[in-house]
Amino acid sequence: MKKFTIPCDFGGEKHPFQVYVGDPGVNVHPLYYQQRWLSDERGGYIPPEVMDSFEKLQKIAVENDVNFEELCMYALGQAAEEKAAEVKDKLK
Repeated sequence: MKKFTIPCDFGGEKHPFQVYVGDPGVNVHPLYYQQRWLSDERGGYIPPEVMDSFEKLQKIAVENDVNFEELCMYALGQAAEEKAAEVKDKLK
């Protein structure tokens, strides 16, 4: 199980929130239960673009028979590197 920190919406304000990714069932969104808990217990939600990204990664993992957790680590690591490069370029 891997832990990721993502910005979640709480009454219009974004705050970092930790989600955990394991090996979800094929017909279940990988963040479904965490989204439901976050909404019911904390009054927040995971932004749709984040939900969509994890759903796409799950489909890719299933189609290519790769480990979902590892694919998430790779994809989110790549995204973080790209974001860091953008910030670095802006600082030049």
